[in-house]
Amino acid sequence: MQLKCHFTWKLLVQDRDPDELEDRFYKQLPFFVTKNKYMVHNLLAYVMHLRGDHRKAIDHLKKAEEMIEENNPDGTDQKYLVTYGNYAWVFYYLNQYEDSQKYIDKVEQIYKDHKVKPEMAEIYGEKGWSLSQVSGHYYEEAKQCLEKVLELEPEDPVWITGYATVVYRLEGFSRKPCPVSLDLLKRAVQKNPNDAIVKALLALKFQDLKRTKEGVKYIEEAMEQAPNLPYLLRYVAKFYRRAGMVDNALHALKTAVDLMPNSGFHHHQIGLCYRQKYFISKKKFGNKKTHSRERDLEEMNDLIQNAIFHFEKTLEFKKTFVYAHVDLANMYSEAKQYQKAEDTFKTVLEFSNLRDEEKLEVYYSYGRFKEFCRRSVPEALDYYKKCLQITVSKKERELAEKSLKRCYQKALIYGANNEEYVRELCELKLMI
Repeated sequence: MQLKCHFTWKLLVQDRDPDELEDRFYKQLPFFVTKNKYMVHNLLAYVMHLRGDHRKAIDHLKKAEEMIEENNPDGTDQKYLVTYGNYAWVFYYLNQYEDSQKYIDKVEQIYKDHKVKPEMAEIYGEKGWSLSQVSGHYYEEAKQCLEKVLELEPEDPVWITGYATVVYRLEGFSRKPCPVSLDLLKRAVQKNPNDAIVKALLALKFQDLKRTKEGVKYIEEAMEQAPNLPYLLRYVAKFYRRAGMVDNALHALKTAVDLMPNSGFHHHQIGLCYRQKYFISKKKFGNKKTHSRERDLEEMNDLIQNAIFHFEKTLEFKKTFVYAHVDLANMYSEAKQYQKAEDTFKTVLEFSNLRDEEKLEVYYSYGRFKEFCRRSVPEALDYYKKCLQITVSKKERELAEKSLKRCYQKALIYGANNEEYVRELCELKLMI
């Protein structure tokens, strides 16, 4: 238990589906360009453990060991610490206690040789990277780990990029403009000029801050460097979609799906593009006074069905993707498939360990569904009130408050003769 490795980092099984994790990391391996590719194999070894396949876990640890040796010409043996710790645990689970002890001894020898504390840079770095890969629940802890490793190795390009990426993702949870990661991403680009992914993230950050023109430069550079890299194309598409260039985004995503047909992320982004095109068409349709309404309705229905198809595909490959469930439920509502929408909302509400940001999104969307599709003001009020009980600052919380104010008069009429309901409304009035 004193070993610093994936088995002692509390990467809980219920946070992610092991099959989903395995699939994602296998897809990631061919496109992972850093010299620290061994970290993917270490994480895959732990995923194999979660699945009960300890022989495959050993195969991945062997690959990790080979990659460390290949990319470690100076012979820095601290890089083996996490791998050796994982070996010890895997052999322990195989009841091969002598082999397990052998790797514990190797770890202890490294500490003796270097006369260092267990908290060394390699461990902080790999832990931070692993936490950031498994779940958004761990981003804050990953950030803390990477802050520590940068105190020890402030100029390491890999850790600089890892830290900037985690801070960027944490800012994304708030859905509010936050400039902190901008300078971090600029520094990461400077330290890693050949990393197309970090350039794309910098472009997106500029876009977050309403500086899209500055972001275009980095998107174009990234595309020149790696035009067929699926993990880049997802960010390129997101940049184009948010800039209103939806067809450009779809082109990039369809290229990515050709390269990685089972990518839940890419299908989700395609669904978002079709959803955006649908709402644009819906707005135009409402303002039209022409005789082409039948054709317009057919086009809108096609866009809805395309969005639903790709959101459903997303959930085939990313079963616990909260926002994809909400997006799918909302599109079912647009298609007037209300029972499917209801079932989808109920599914995501049963997820354990939802972050507050995710709860806000689910509660607000479900509240709107209850209000406008089910015409159930009391149920809508329940979910809007749940939004206000969450202290995270996010757009959905503000919208829920507005919805509560809008519903208040409706609710008074609905429950005017119900003493218990009127009492609840008094509490609601105090809340808003």
